[in-house]
This record gives sequence, C-alpha cells and structure tokens, in this order.
Amino acid sequence: MTAARLPRSFFARDVLDVAPALLGAHLVHGGVTLRLTEVEAYAGEKGDPGSHAFRGQTPRTAVMFGPPGHLYVYFTYGMHYCANVVTGADGLASAVLLRAGEVIAGHELAAARRPGIPERDWARGPARLTVTMGLDRAHNGDDLCGRAAEPRIEPASAAIDPARIRTGPRVGVSGPGGDGTAYPWRFWLDGEPTVSAYRPGVVRTRRPNAKKA
Repeated sequence: MTAARLPRSFFARDVLDVAPALLGAHLVHGGVTLRLTEVEAYAGEKGDPGSHAFRGQTPRTAVMFGPPGHLYVYFTYGMHYCANVVTGADGLASAVLLRAGEVIAGHELAAARRPGIPERDWARGPARLTVTMGLDRAHNGDDLCGRAAEPRIEPASAAIDPARIRTGPRVGVSGPGGDGTAYPWRFWLDGEPTVSAYRPGVVRTRRPNAKKA
C-alpha cells in the first residue's frame, strides 16, 4: 500500500503559503526519508529577481511553468544539484527550494551516500540534500503527486507550532533578490541543528584582463 502523500491541491497555492507549510513534511526517495527543516520560496515572473524564471521561460525552467506538485531539479556551479517543488497555477512559474532536513529513516543508505560526514550535515544545505536523497537531473519533472511510489512528500507526522517558524533573507542570493526586507522568503524551524548557515549572496564580476608585459 502506497503511503499518503500531499495532494496536488496542497501545491496549487501561492508559493508563500506552500513554503512554510512544507516545514516538518517528509520527503521520501531512494530508501531515505527526510523531515524538512528549511525551505526557500521563489516567485518566478511575479516580481522576484532572485528566481530562475524572473525573465520568462527557458528550456531550463520549463518545469517551473508546468503544473504544481512536480520536482524542478537544476545543476549549479558545475557540480551540484538542487531540488525544488513547483507551486501555484499551471503556467505561472513559482517553486520552493528544499534547503535542508533531518534524516528520519534510511540512515544506513544516507551514511553510505555521505561517507565521513556528520549526521547533522547529511542534508544541511540544498546540494547535500539531493546527494543524501539520491536526486539528480534525471528526476527533473518527476510528479510528486502521481501514482508512482517515489519521490513523494508526506504530511508532517505532528503539527508544527507556528511560533517555531522563522523567516529571513534567502541564502546566497545576490542583488535585489537577496534583500531580506523585500524578500524574507527563507523559512526554517527554530532550534533545528540541520538548518544551514546563512551567507549573503556575492555579485560575481569578471576579472579584468591582465596587462601584457
């Protein structure tokens, strides 16, 4: 019997409603279950300069413009994968980045995927999370709400006290999208050791050509 999963109606809402509601939910895939402790919201074309979809649809971001409840997995910095959950109405791009979580089942598999890494750090950050969960570009577009057993997101096993939810600027986002006053769109559970450390975004500039001797 397939375990209960969050329905598509859960994801077919405003990204700022879905993101905090995902805290405490269980991401299940590859023999590992993760309790989500940190997420970030990205509103796409809806005035969010920190989003991949801010300037419209591209082949890379096509999944974000599709129906809610699907995974958007992208490759970054030439070495890492990050997993997002598509939200909102079909055709209007928005997504929640799965930033961090606590492994609550499948510890042996998680340890094998993260050899020599302390358990607290197995999924403490979005790139670490995908390695621990066995998610990569092949899972881009996977339906979290379909009939397949995995990947899926199950409801939290216990209600989350709203007083534990914290908000702040998104990690590593530079420019206007990194403004924590305008976009306090990172959500996390207070007191959780798996929540990643905050670092501001850095605007990357090209190095000037060296003068010839």
